[in-house]
Amino acid sequence: MITPAFELTQDPDFLTIIIKVPYARASEFDVYFEGEDFKFYAKPYFLRQLTLPGRIVEDGREKASYNTDKGTFTIQLPKEIPGQYFEGLDMLTSLLAPKKSRSGKPLVEEIAASAELEEEEEEEFDWEIEQTLYEESAESTLPLQYRYGFGNLRSGVFQRLQDELSDVIDIKDPDQTPVDERRRKRLAAEAAKFEPDHYLADFFEDEAILHVLKYKPWWVDAHKKMAAFKGESHQDHDTCTFVVFSEEEKEQLRKFTNKSYLLDKRSRHHVYLGLIDILLAYCYEVCVNEGDKNVESSWNVRKLSATLCWLESFTSIHDVLVSFGRRVLCYPLHRHFGLVTRAFNDTIMILQLGKAAVLKCLLDIHKIFMENDPAYILNDLYITDYCIWIQKTKSKKLAALSESLQKTTLTKSHIGFELEELEAAAVLVQEEERMLNAAGTVSKQQLPSSESETSESEESSSTSSSETEGSDSDERESSTSEDGKINSLQGTLQEERTAPLIDCNGLRQGTNTSTFEVSDEKPKVSLQSTSVPGKLIEELEKQMHTAIRLSEQPEGLATASCVLQEQED
Repeated sequence: MITPAFELTQDPDFLTIIIKVPYARASEFDVYFEGEDFKFYAKPYFLRQLTLPGRIVEDGREKASYNTDKGTFTIQLPKEIPGQYFEGLDMLTSLLAPKKSRSGKPLVEEIAASAELEEEEEEEFDWEIEQTLYEESAESTLPLQYRYGFGNLRSGVFQRLQDELSDVIDIKDPDQTPVDERRRKRLAAEAAKFEPDHYLADFFEDEAILHVLKYKPWWVDAHKKMAAFKGESHQDHDTCTFVVFSEEEKEQLRKFTNKSYLLDKRSRHHVYLGLIDILLAYCYEVCVNEGDKNVESSWNVRKLSATLCWLESFTSIHDVLVSFGRRVLCYPLHRHFGLVTRAFNDTIMILQLGKAAVLKCLLDIHKIFMENDPAYILNDLYITDYCIWIQKTKSKKLAALSESLQKTTLTKSHIGFELEELEAAAVLVQEEERMLNAAGTVSKQQLPSSESETSESEESSSTSSSETEGSDSDERESSTSEDGKINSLQGTLQEERTAPLIDCNGLRQGTNTSTFEVSDEKPKVSLQSTSVPGKLIEELEKQMHTAIRLSEQPEGLATASCVLQEQED
């Protein structure tokens, strides 16, 4: 027989059951319902036992129809109490459980244990585990194997799976490692893995971080709709379905084998806190990949959850948040505290939406691990049991858990990596670099102006020199009619005047001034030589003595002498 695909909906007066039987004969089917029980048979489909969350009644208002195109039966059954809200209609695995197995009570138990269990279910749940002083035990009393997994119900698993161990979890030999030692090793590994440079790079260059933070997963819109509905109707529970399961997710639920879990108070604490840890890692994965899946999705979820990666058993909500924050800043590609805050807020939304939203997230994690070869072990240890257990969890427990999570605070100082000091030091270094760059820019702006002045002075010097050469050539042409001795004497004077002029040109502005003055005097000499040859000779002799003295003096003194001589003239 085949268990058919089905779904349940409700309105204030009726419960509607839609059963998909595409290959059945519509003329041959049987329906049975009474109280909380419902059965359906249409060969080859058999819905053996559907245990409903509320009672239905046969009063003549029930009706059924068959859609031949879709191959679906639609059966409407009246509620025994009109207006009653049936909770958990989308928890298909729980609905398929036989009525006797819905209780979590063991087959053999102590007489007083039943009453104690009922009291624990009704009492307000305290999310802080009671701390007890450590008492050293004798070696003979220590257990041979330490427990882990959902509710710490498993042990000895990794002894049979040594090859897959290193690819799934970080802890070595978990069967022989107690919980406290696991925690110490985890904290040491995180401290060794933290890289300040990577953190500061994401802190200052956060364009990619800001982009992924804008992404809105499905639970954001669902939470807004739920808040708006509650604000309008002022009801504690809603009659609208804000979380919708796909056909693939419904098939996953039908494949789960129903189980009952007998957990003591401490184990239930570990289960709830582990659920928060897993949801935080999942929310980070959805945010950074913007809802898409890739080859790193499985690694992200299990690496950021200490429950999955180190088989951790937490004792408080604050410890869960600190662990998640540390791992986000140590392992993934994007290491930013804003992603920690975002995952924290998303987890609160999911818990406030109720167990349907939590179950939908767990089913997605289950699918991610199933598609990754070594990670399927974590489904067997944790996720499958979480998917079955959450369907039977009371909604008020999740509501109380979300309230406690919302009241818990997490700051950078709690992480333990001195993040605030790192950021302050990096800001100071950045300011110093900015000041140095600004000073360098100012000096570069001043340097071209001084170079331009130098080039202008050099150009003016070369211009005056060319003018001097031009005037010299004019003098030689004008004095061709004079005596040959005078011409030869002028040539000698011209050669000896060249050396001190070159020395003076080696200096910037004062040298140029002296060059101008010397060159200005020369045309006057040439004019006098045309009329008074004797005076010309005497003037040339004085200039020769002056040139000789300038050539013998050092460069700085030569410049000063040029200026003094010109002043005397």
